[in-house]
Amino acid sequence: MNKFAKGLLAGSMALALTACSSGGNAPASPAADESNAKIGIILVGDENEGYTYAHMVGIREAAKGLGIADEDILWKYTIGEDQSCYDAAVDLIENGATLVISNSYGHQSYMQQAAQEYPDVTFVADTGDTAAVSGLANFKNAFTAVYESRYVSGVVAGMKLAELSEQGLITEANMDADGNVKIGYVGAFPYAEVVSGYTAFYLGVKSVVSNVSMYVKYTNSWFDLTAEATVADELMSQGCIIIGQHADSTGAPSQLQKNMQDNKYGFTAYSVGYNVSMLDVAPDIALTSASNVWEKFYTYAFTCWKNGEEIMTDWTGGYNDGAVEITPLGTACAEGTQERVDAVIDAIKSGDLKVFDASTFTIGGVTPTSMLGDVDADFEPETECLIDGYFHESEFRSAPYFAARIDGIVELN
Repeated sequence: MNKFAKGLLAGSMALALTACSSGGNAPASPAADESNAKIGIILVGDENEGYTYAHMVGIREAAKGLGIADEDILWKYTIGEDQSCYDAAVDLIENGATLVISNSYGHQSYMQQAAQEYPDVTFVADTGDTAAVSGLANFKNAFTAVYESRYVSGVVAGMKLAELSEQGLITEANMDADGNVKIGYVGAFPYAEVVSGYTAFYLGVKSVVSNVSMYVKYTNSWFDLTAEATVADELMSQGCIIIGQHADSTGAPSQLQKNMQDNKYGFTAYSVGYNVSMLDVAPDIALTSASNVWEKFYTYAFTCWKNGEEIMTDWTGGYNDGAVEITPLGTACAEGTQERVDAVIDAIKSGDLKVFDASTFTIGGVTPTSMLGDVDADFEPETECLIDGYFHESEFRSAPYFAARIDGIVELN
């Protein structure tokens, strides 16, 4: 492990969820209640898009808990990952915002541009990865350790697979040539964030049922109802009997529910969603959704803002911080799922279970002994992340950097 990695690892282990940092080169902002300042929010979608809706809920709950008035939060909805993000940030600043937060990866470069031009304003790019190397003390990143809840959602899927097998409902059409059960995954983009998430999901499934192959197909969009529905249908047509997603709409579960009602393929495929519960649109086939509890981050950030304290450069929260969860289990879940889930979450919290335990997967037929990650956001894999037998995801920086393609997962495009 290089010196950079050692320093980051030590620093990440020492960070507390609720403590605001007073370090760094930027002077602390004036306390919000003394300056009558505002908080600016830039969102890639609106309440109709699950990922953004989860942020909106988190922001409102955090503000309510801290007594921040509605008029002190300025909103920008459906802001593209383009120059309009920079324009939105400037408009928020001109209207009094001293803290500006965006919620999509594609916003990051425009937020960084604004941070360089407005050094007295703090900018946070959620899901971003360049704050630590930007040279800007007023530019921050934040993301949850959602790979933990994706793993747990995979355990839910694995329990369902085991039940289907016991009931004799997995047929040759649902198996590959090697005798592995076929499952699918609707991915947005081939980014590390998505790869990390679907790998964690797959490993959760395999912790219950070992003979599983997963097929991933990308939509090349974070939110596209039609594309997500089409991909889910394609995966089901190839025999995938459970389909997960890292995509922000209800398109995939809605399509799987319709296919079940129409008996389109002669079997039922079950859904594991993202961000919000899919039970409203897929009551018969939705198992659960991996989700973020964004209220935890916004409570932290807004507390810093109120107190005039600096936000840490990279914020991450997982199960131990109450920052990730799975949504309530659907009625289609296998008996005993809740008990298994509770035990797995406890093991994650205690550290007894590591999601990316290198003994649980292979790459090219070999158990890895070294795995490098792009933890410094320069897109050159130079930092050793496989330490003490597991890949240390989201510890060197908040955004995911697990991008390895492990055996058993096939990308279809």
